[in-house]
Amino acid sequence: MPLNPKRTVAELKELRALTGDENGAQRVAFTPMWAQTRTWLKDKLAGLPVETHTDAAGNFWATLRGESDRALLLGGHMDSVPNGGWLDGCLNVMAAVEVLRHINEQYQGKPPVTVRVVDWADEEGARFGKSLFGSSACSGALDMTEARGLKDKQGVTLPDALKAVGIDFERVKDSGRELKNAAAYLELHIEQGPVLLDLGLPLGAVLGTFGVERHAITFHGQAAHSGSTPMNRRKDAFLAAGKMSQEIYRITEKHGGVCTIGSCTTKPGIVTSVVEECRITLDQRHLDAKALALMLQAARAASERFAQEGNVRVSWERLWQIEPRPFHPELIELCDAAIKETVPQSHRLPSGPLHDAAETCGAGVPTVMMFVQSLHGISHNKIEDTKEEHLELCVTAFDKLASKALAWVAAKK
Repeated sequence: MPLNPKRTVAELKELRALTGDENGAQRVAFTPMWAQTRTWLKDKLAGLPVETHTDAAGNFWATLRGESDRALLLGGHMDSVPNGGWLDGCLNVMAAVEVLRHINEQYQGKPPVTVRVVDWADEEGARFGKSLFGSSACSGALDMTEARGLKDKQGVTLPDALKAVGIDFERVKDSGRELKNAAAYLELHIEQGPVLLDLGLPLGAVLGTFGVERHAITFHGQAAHSGSTPMNRRKDAFLAAGKMSQEIYRITEKHGGVCTIGSCTTKPGIVTSVVEECRITLDQRHLDAKALALMLQAARAASERFAQEGNVRVSWERLWQIEPRPFHPELIELCDAAIKETVPQSHRLPSGPLHDAAETCGAGVPTVMMFVQSLHGISHNKIEDTKEEHLELCVTAFDKLASKALAWVAAKK
């Protein structure tokens, strides 16, 4: 049986009809719709000679045993954000299922190495604000203290939500045993941005995921009457924060990467008062750790300078951090070659968004990702889309990558 990319597209449309509505996909992790999605996925694997199970963190595994216990992992995530797109995450898994079918046919159910498809639990973090839950538990990077205290909008804790679907929170890191024989991890994903679209290219090889520095910066001034306080006498916290919004563009122009001020809150927050306190959030990302550190250093220096100029003071609070995760150079070459065997031209690019691949990479598993073009450069939105011909091309290229990676793993016995 040859590879059938059209079947993958048809299955993705079937999933969209099953788990979406007029507002988009509704496969939020640890909800009834997510559980229904898992049942649907298991049905798609029926008939294959695979072993299936759910690990201690809620990650779902389908394993085709090979002649060697060394394992090639293919995967992604079936969960979505609320009102999400029809391809984010599930394309990864369904393309992997099609590749698994093809490998099973090619090797009559016994490939030279074990092949495993994984659906990571709660990649999005939409309900509890903790991205990469299942993969970070598996990699060992999950902060248990932080995760134990997470709550959704209804006040349900993460441990209680997990208990409702049969998962013991205190044992989630036991899932790490799944990576014991992992020799490589491959992930396909829509780009979610406009780089490939602007280049007019359908596919790209991913160099790695950006490191992230995420901080809250608070400028502390003095509240005063907006009518009676002369401009030269003000200690305006918002003025200093406003200068930061321009400065981050100069920082990225110098160092590369991306910087974003995503939120701004003021106190007392009334029209008749000079701002006493202004809190902004800064997100900085870069593939190079040294450059990321320089970006952060430049932002800190700028905040101190603007605070001094405005006669206010400034404080910083780290919200989250992850180091850059460059992917395996040999697997990047294999990915690039698989793309060039499928389409005339490839392009290498970093991933700004985080993916489960960042956790497998962090756990020491050789990892690479492949991107397919996103129309509009939009994701996490019901208008998220990719041309059907590009979807078929990415399944074909991903199959070629899996074949090359399988041989690569087998050669490293």
